[in-house]
Amino acid sequence: MLTKTKIYLSSPHMGTSERKYVSEAFNTNWIAPLGPHVDGFEGDIKKYLGNSKEVAVLSSGTASIHLALQLIGVTTGDEVLCQSFTFSASANPILYQGASPVFIDSERDTWNMCPDLLEIAIKDRIEKYKKPKAIIAVHLYGMPYKANEINAVAKKYGIPVIEDSAEALGSSYFNKKCGILSDIGIISFNGNKIITTSGGGALVVNTEELKQKAVFYATQARDNAPHYEHSSIGFNYRMSNVLAGIGRGQMEVLDDRVHARRQNFEFYKKHLSQFEEITFLEEPDNFYSNRWITCIETPSYELREKIRLEFLKDDIESRPLWKPMHMQPLFKNSLHFTNGTSEDLFERGLCLPSGSNLSQDDLFRILTNITKTLKL
Repeated sequence: MLTKTKIYLSSPHMGTSERKYVSEAFNTNWIAPLGPHVDGFEGDIKKYLGNSKEVAVLSSGTASIHLALQLIGVTTGDEVLCQSFTFSASANPILYQGASPVFIDSERDTWNMCPDLLEIAIKDRIEKYKKPKAIIAVHLYGMPYKANEINAVAKKYGIPVIEDSAEALGSSYFNKKCGILSDIGIISFNGNKIITTSGGGALVVNTEELKQKAVFYATQARDNAPHYEHSSIGFNYRMSNVLAGIGRGQMEVLDDRVHARRQNFEFYKKHLSQFEEITFLEEPDNFYSNRWITCIETPSYELREKIRLEFLKDDIESRPLWKPMHMQPLFKNSLHFTNGTSEDLFERGLCLPSGSNLSQDDLFRILTNITKTLKL
């Protein structure tokens, strides 16, 4: 009897060049941090993003957010406005700096930070405390946030924007790549992302000077001296040459991975749109999503759970949409400006398997489970 293989939500998908770059690192003994692949990977990303920014590759997307906050000067007593509907890695670095997050709910068009609530929150904090130090907005599940509106509000009050593009490499907004839409961009190469270095991330900044400052912090903030001299707190955040080699191979297949994920979305939409219980998040005009994860909305928590539990029985991984940060025990005392959108999406939404290496058999197996559940 054949045993069915597990279908994962979003598993790594290697190409053919990664092994070549990694072997080169081994053969030349560039195993220690830094090396030619680090420079090469940064150059590959910079070229992909349009050559208008500078890139530093780091150990994770979380480390990239942390260093972004460090560059902005966020410190104890500051407040940072952060999208509530996201993964905790968007918000945790705020705590690393001793600052306080203030969470902003989503709007329905993209599920991302609501520009109107953002301005309400800024006015409130200026009146009651002081001007927030930074804004962290997120392109959730690969769908760009409303960058023009968010940037306009931020500019009005003189607050820098950190663009959390961890889930959105390959997405674009008005023909500009996500990652270069705001003051500082963040990319993730975690194992479940659209391309991966197993673990890793990148910081995207406007100038070479800012990049070098970030690299300084990322390499233990070692001062220019013949001995180990330290005047600032540093971090061990630089990406290794081996992982950068994997990244160079992955960059060669990025467009293919985006195409495959978008095809997954179209497959699900084509076959499930016949059911009024299932709806999808559509792209607004001039928005292009990499469709990192295909998500569905159901009418109720009960139906969402029914589908998810049926998947489990057949060894298919799925997951509820992100639980908003303002609902998390860690942030129970944090300020939040909400409209009910993210709580509703968390209650009714489900992430479907979306890996670029899903086979047609996998997709039809997933589809069969959903249609069977809906007809029960």
